[in-house]
Amino acid sequence: MQLQLKKPLLVFDLETTGTDIARDRIVEIAMVKIMPNGTEQVKTQRLNPTIPIPAEATQVHHISDADVKNCPTFKQEAKNIYAFMEGCDLAGYNSLHFDVPLLVEEFLRVGMDVDLRSCQHIDVQNIFHKMEQRTLVAAYKFYCHNDLVDAHSAVADTQATYEVLKAQLDKYKDLQNDVKYLSEFSTKTKNVDYAGRIVIDDKGNEVFNFGKHKGKRVTDVLTAEPSYFDWMLKSEFALDTKRVLTQIKLRGFGK
Repeated sequence: MQLQLKKPLLVFDLETTGTDIARDRIVEIAMVKIMPNGTEQVKTQRLNPTIPIPAEATQVHHISDADVKNCPTFKQEAKNIYAFMEGCDLAGYNSLHFDVPLLVEEFLRVGMDVDLRSCQHIDVQNIFHKMEQRTLVAAYKFYCHNDLVDAHSAVADTQATYEVLKAQLDKYKDLQNDVKYLSEFSTKTKNVDYAGRIVIDDKGNEVFNFGKHKGKRVTDVLTAEPSYFDWMLKSEFALDTKRVLTQIKLRGFGK
């Protein structure tokens, strides 16, 4: 099924040095930009992460230190990457939990204050899990009736994600062919920060989603325990989490 788009949709996938949003780096990004008229633009870039790629990561995506030794860094390519994705809604597989937070973290790390919260985000994995409970390889087999070749290659995973999304629209007639609807349907929690450390509860409050203060209002915790704010800023939380926490503190306390 052809996607009904009001503005471009960027389907993307990252291959990385690991799964820690605050510490790990991108080694490859693949993006397919689908225009409202159905035409597609593809951009793939390998990046030198500036840190060693662990052997266990290489076993997954088959990209080694030697493969990216002469590649540009994210800092060198950041403006080009953002220019390609600017003005797009976003889609990916497990992207709300991992790819979007890590990509934003990379932008912040190089001094680009990129905020993607105004975009609609479609997480194809969440649609799949709500409907069938499978992995991307199984999803591709289930929906597209084919084997996924080169799984964990950013290019293959990106194209497979796009194909699965279109197949989901064909299979589930109650899924609306609308980016805003698909974004809301594929969102599990209402995150305030990309890493999901702060979320919106069912009463509309910003609450912590981890640790000893899980479920407590952020402003209540910062009032009762001011040192918690300093602890979070000095700890290895994502830069976006620290940014959001600071915004809440400034908004709530006026300082």
